[in-house]
Parts: sequence; structure tokens; C-alpha cells
Amino acid sequence: MIFQGQERIIRQAYSGSFRRMSTMIPVVLSGGAGTRLWPLSRAMHPKQFHVLTGRHTLIQETVLRIREAGYTQAPWVLCNEAHRFMVAGQLDEIGAPPERIVLEPVARGTAPALAAAAQVVQAAHGDAVMAVFPADHLIREERAFQNALQSAIALAEDNHLVTFGVVPGSAHTEYGYLRTEANPQGLAAPVLEFVEKPDAVTAQFYLEQSGYFWNSGMFVFRASVLLEAFAEHAPKILSHCTDAVNNAKTDERFLRLDESDFSLAPVDSIDYAVMEKAMGSMMVPLDAGWNDIGSWNSLWAALDKDNDNNANRGEILNVDTSDSLVISERALVATLGVRNLAIVDTPDALLVADRDHTEKLKALVATLSSRAHEKTQHHRKVYRPWGSFDGVEQGEGFQVKKITVDSGKKLSLQRHQHRAEHWIVVRGRAEVTVANDTFVLEKDQSTYIPIGTVHRLANIFEEPLEIIEVQTGAYLGEDDIERLEDDFHRQSDD
Repeated sequence: MIFQGQERIIRQAYSGSFRRMSTMIPVVLSGGAGTRLWPLSRAMHPKQFHVLTGRHTLIQETVLRIREAGYTQAPWVLCNEAHRFMVAGQLDEIGAPPERIVLEPVARGTAPALAAAAQVVQAAHGDAVMAVFPADHLIREERAFQNALQSAIALAEDNHLVTFGVVPGSAHTEYGYLRTEANPQGLAAPVLEFVEKPDAVTAQFYLEQSGYFWNSGMFVFRASVLLEAFAEHAPKILSHCTDAVNNAKTDERFLRLDESDFSLAPVDSIDYAVMEKAMGSMMVPLDAGWNDIGSWNSLWAALDKDNDNNANRGEILNVDTSDSLVISERALVATLGVRNLAIVDTPDALLVADRDHTEKLKALVATLSSRAHEKTQHHRKVYRPWGSFDGVEQGEGFQVKKITVDSGKKLSLQRHQHRAEHWIVVRGRAEVTVANDTFVLEKDQSTYIPIGTVHRLANIFEEPLEIIEVQTGAYLGEDDIERLEDDFHRQSDD
């Protein structure tokens, strides 16, 4: 049953007769690890920071999509400590710097994350409407998305909690579902139930019924309305998150929630903690080519195919191959006489799997994690706030890296207790500090930093700087860094 006053708002939303009455603040959730897209997605560089379908990374596409819809307010982004510079760098790259990056000290689910987000958004913007978007979704049909977002904002301005229900295209078992009343007109409808991921038989039943939608994980609501719902239905979460916000520390563009307070918040999703329990929660149908890119199979479905139904990225040669996903980040990959495979080749790890089994990849990654395997955490290429380094080669007592320093950036003033370093400039020019001397190295020039010597590498020039670093010593771990000065206020080896 449609609650009193909802029909008017619904009709206004779909007729376009409403006006935007309040500021819409985008809130982007970027806390996922994306383990089902291993080996491309890893803990320290998950899927939202990769280019998978277009010219931009998924988090960049998320923010650009909001801007294209006409909402130009700088986004707030929630992420963990390890990803903070990657978030900042990728959004700066597209000219959409975040208003603030809120750092979650531990993962507690979407409910605590949004309880904190609503408070900081309210403090900055008053009773604004906030629209929540995961950073790792693909939406093909921008116009349909824009129309659905307008409808959701109209409902939120009338004090409803709003979610988006994706019109299901298959009996998918990897998505949660929303149950609403049958709605042949395809308008917004009250949410009756949030349903867990079903088995195949149940998913097929949902597909055949009217009123079932995939749960997109996207939401729109006033900050005040969400906080009132938390106070009524999840007061413990609200209390601990309030303390975490009140005791948060600001570090330039970052807001660090207090770890001791935030860790006490019960783990829960916004769906079950608040949305399902609150009177007046509404769902706006979304039929816009949505995909959460949750597995290699879903990425295959989202990509363009060749005549044999293969989706390829990189240098690929397929012969007598069909229905496969083949991705290479390093070298030629050739396939012969295979079908329905997912082949993902990265510089330091290779996945070959039946495409129908890729939904189980999370268990494989869990096995690697239980063995403390570093390839669940890092790629060979590691990003830093000043640029990146690529671990080219490693052996007994030595390690070779290619280091790229962005224009205007510099590494920390530092020293090492266990290794010496040899630097050779292969592109650009480097400003180098060794002990008390500071000098410029041109292309093809080199220098040596002995063990225990204070040193620094900087790029004060416009051209990107690339050097080859050869480390020698008994211990070559990244934690052998004693920082004396650092532009990025880092406390660890990140």
C-alpha cells in the first residue's frame, strides 16, 4: 500500500514537475576489496581503481556520472586508510577533487559508514539530501540513471528513505533482492522486504514474479531523516559513530574517524539496520544497464564481444576459441581450442578458470590469504601519493625497481638501516639530496646512497621522472624506511 502523500510525490517525480529544493551531496563508498576479480583486483589496489570497461576507472566513472546528471557538488568519499591517496589522486586526475575523504579505521559494514557520513555531511551542509553510490558499479544508460536519480531526490526531499531497485534481467544468485508490491506502472513503490542472496530456484521464482528487484546498494535520503531512523532502529550504531565523528582528527583533506569508538559499532548493512525497518522507505526502479562487476563472468557480460563471443583486453590471439574472457596486462596471450574460460594475466599472477566457476574465486583468494600470500595484497606495481614503483626483479641480496615520481612531488626525507641504493635516471630530471648535498641528475646520470645515509628524491620539473633503483643489502623490506620529513604525513611504510 502506498503511504499517505506518497502518490503525489511519486507522480511529481516521474512527470518532472518537481524542482530541486536542496543541495544534493554525493557520497561515494569505496571500501570494497573486490576479491572476486583477483588477480587484477587486490586488497591494496581493488577493482574500483582499475579501468575495466571504458577510459576511466570505476570510481572516476561513478563521480563523472553524477556530474553528467547535473550535480556538481564535490563528493564525499568513504574509504580505508590504505586507499586514501589513490582516491585523492584519481579524482584530482578528472578534475573532481573530493570535498573530504572520510577514513574508516576498520570495516564495519555500510550502516556504521553511513551513520558517520550523515553526521559529517549534515555538519557541513545542513539538512542536505545525500545520494550514496558504491564506487565500483557500471551503469550503461546515463539518461535512465539521471531520470531515476531525479525521482529519488524528489522522494528524499519529502523525507523518504530511498533505494534503487534494478529491474532484473536474469535469475541472479549473487545479488540481494528487494520485494515491493506489484507495480505494473513501473513507478516508485514502498519497500516491503530486503531479501538475502537466493539460491537458483528462488532466484528464478523472483524473476517470474512482479515486485522483485535486484538490490543496487544505492540510496538517497536527507541526512537528518537517516539519522532519525538510526536513532529509532539502530541506536548503538548511531551512538558509537557519533563518538567516532566527535573524536575524529582532520589531516588536510582527510577526516580520520576515531578507531576505538568506530570499532565498537555493531557490524551491519544499511539495508537491514535501517531501511527495512523504517516506515516510508521507497524504491525507485532502475533500468539502466546496471552491473556491479562482481565477478569475471559479470565483466564478460558487460564487455563488447567478437564474432565468437569472446571479450578481450590487451594483446590477444584467439583461435577456435569462444565464449571466453581474455585479459592481458603484460604480454601476448594466445588461446587455441578452448571455450567458456576466464584468463587474466597480470605481471605477477595468472588466473585460468571456467567462466561459470568464477563466482567461487573469493574462496580461492581466502586460501591464498590464509597463507599470507603477498599477491592478495599488492600488484607488482605499487602506487604511492608521489607516484608509483614497479618491482622489476628480485634476488638474493638485491632488488630492482622502476620508480615514477609525478611532477611537483617528492618522496620523504629518509634513511635505511639495512640497504644501499643506486639510482639511474631514465626519463626526466631528478633533484637528489644525499646527506648535506642537493643536486640535479639528468637523464643517463646516476648516484649512490650508502646504508644509513639521509636522502631524498624529488621531481621539481614538469616532465614525469623515471629512475631505475637497484637496492642491495641483507634486508630489502618496505618497512626499512625511517622517515624524517614527509609531505604526506605518513606514519608507516605506505
